[in-house]
Amino acid sequence: MSSKIQVEKPLVILHGDEMAQIAFERILEQFVTSRLDIELIEIDLTAENRLTSNGQAVRDAIAALKTHGVGIKNAGMTVNRQQLDELLVKHPSIVEAKLDKLATKSPNGAIRKGIHGNITREDIQFRNLRINPPDWVDRDIEVMTMEGGGIKHSHSELSKATGVVKLMFVGSSGNPAELHRRTINKGDPWLLASNDIDDVIAWAHAFFQRALDEKRDAYLGLKDTVIPGYDGVMRIAIEAVYASDYKDRFKEAGLNYHYELIDAQAARIVANPPGRALWGIPDNTSGRKLYKLVEELKRYGIPNRKFHVSLSRMSAGGGDQYGSFNMPMEEDGILKVIVDGEEKHARRVKKNDPVLLMSNDLQAITDWVSQVFRDASHKGKEVYFGLKREYMEYDEVFSTAITDVRHQLAKSGTQPPSFMIMRPSSQLKKMITDPPRNALYPAQNLDGDIFSDISAALGGSLATASSIIESKDGTMLYEAPHGTAHDLYLRYQASDGKEAHFNSSALIYALANALENLAQRDNNDALASYSSSLKEALIETVAQGTITGDLKGKTLDPESEKVVDMYGFLDAVERNLGQ
Repeated sequence: MSSKIQVEKPLVILHGDEMAQIAFERILEQFVTSRLDIELIEIDLTAENRLTSNGQAVRDAIAALKTHGVGIKNAGMTVNRQQLDELLVKHPSIVEAKLDKLATKSPNGAIRKGIHGNITREDIQFRNLRINPPDWVDRDIEVMTMEGGGIKHSHSELSKATGVVKLMFVGSSGNPAELHRRTINKGDPWLLASNDIDDVIAWAHAFFQRALDEKRDAYLGLKDTVIPGYDGVMRIAIEAVYASDYKDRFKEAGLNYHYELIDAQAARIVANPPGRALWGIPDNTSGRKLYKLVEELKRYGIPNRKFHVSLSRMSAGGGDQYGSFNMPMEEDGILKVIVDGEEKHARRVKKNDPVLLMSNDLQAITDWVSQVFRDASHKGKEVYFGLKREYMEYDEVFSTAITDVRHQLAKSGTQPPSFMIMRPSSQLKKMITDPPRNALYPAQNLDGDIFSDISAALGGSLATASSIIESKDGTMLYEAPHGTAHDLYLRYQASDGKEAHFNSSALIYALANALENLAQRDNNDALASYSSSLKEALIETVAQGTITGDLKGKTLDPESEKVVDMYGFLDAVERNLGQ
């Protein structure tokens, strides 16, 4: 008779890339297949397989999750232009023009949209971590963003009809051409934004010249992987300016230029600020929020973190920037938005201007708000929304959803939680500089990415937070909030696997959460006990002072810390699990 715990229902396993995948395979070996008699529905979601399967791997993942109900997802790469070119060289039979968008875009948004899931991120409640916030007061960091264009000067409306939104372009031929169409329901918000490419180039010159004049390292942050036709276009233009006019001058001045995805960069700079820097965020909707945060931090600093942070990110509708249509214009002309046959907005654009059309789903918004309020009510949390209702009709729809959901909860006998609506910049500042004891911060897609990464980094590490994706029908997907750890993977490869540095805490915790949910569905007491023991073994390992390098100096007793590599940490958790 097998000594393994018998598990009736299968678990969906979504594999990923790089160092996170090295860790994931070891975790599955040590804590799943060696201890549980369970069927694993395994899907290869690596960047390469998503490409070679033309996105079928993503569709398979969505289908498996909807069929089986519970899964765990590892971090996967979203390829940039250079990485995509390298994969296309490796697979010469693939024709890029014939690729489905799922083959090259981030699978995360497609999976969340496919299962209609929203994300909640919370700190893992380690007992032995003491987070000493970085010294921000009078820190010599300046934020620079664009004044015009973008969402700040976008046009948005709530649809007054159910029908089709069309983005039309009239160029030199004079004949209208349809660039994009999507269905929309009455009450759904939509928004059109564009940026003048000449303004982007002028901003780039001003940015790099200011860095030289003030002798600052330059940091640039955008989301080019997920919004390639908008942020990606701006990145290409800005870095072309740097390469042609400033790269050599930076080298002569002993200055550095750094590019990173804006969410990861924001987490890195806020949690580990450089001594002197110019932080460039050309997208003014993110740039203005982070400018205000940095000014607040330079004046008041970051307080000691006494309370755990919870953040809910709306993603079920697949809306906002992450579900947008985005592209650079091919020639000068006029853009028009047609809703249900009626022209709603028109604007002039120039060749190479980046353009973005986005929308959201009122029902998905309402479902998300309902999920936020239910969670807050059950856990006794206050809710702090961040919305720009005063000049964006796009955000006004959330007010309607909030009112409707509160009335529904009251009628059902559930006490609606206390809530407050503030600007997104104030929401971010409150979360970082003045967090209440027990709060939940709901945020839309891009804000949620940035805010949650900052919060996780300030909580000790991206590996010390949990991420849960919950759908309206009960489908649950658990994941770690961190990425693939590209830099650590390069070191792993260069050392032939001898240098394996990676904090597996978030992946272990995600696994334990998934097993806990399976246990509830199966009424499986043995599995419930095991999932609880796995969480406690993880927390106890850190409590004993056994940590990975990213947590060095962050425990209550730094003198007693034992810093180990990835394998040493997993073995320590396994020993505690066996006690």
